[in-house]
Amino acid sequence: QVQLVESGGGLVQAGGSLRLSCAASGGTFSNYAMGWFRQAPGKDREFVAAISWSGASTYYADSVKGRFTISRDDIRKTVNLQMNSLKREDTAVYYCAADTTGRSTKRYAYDYAYWGQGTQVTVSS
Repeated sequence: QVQLVESGGGLVQAGGSLRLSCAASGGTFSNYAMGWFRQAPGKDREFVAAISWSGASTYYADSVKGRFTISRDDIRKTVNLQMNSLKREDTAVYYCAADTTGRSTKRYAYDYAYWGQGTQVTVSS
């Protein structure tokens, strides 16, 4: 069983930055591909970014490419999302997820078996 806990969300002005972190426990973190998703009110959950088990490959949604960076620390068992140049449309609950059956980057929610509880990011104008 894998447990994921996100942190780092909050209120930020447009153009600002936030760094989200997701701490994992249980299982073998270094074997898992990881992803970040988000869900805005009234909208479906959408893919944000993913990182392979080795960290060598990353994959981003077009809407965040060039502004967000995903990284992982296998010693601390964390996956991070550095968010720069934030926009109002980035406002959402952000979730991290673990793909325990594959090692490559995945963009579909059904590929991820474990999810955190989410952290709120609100970007004001």
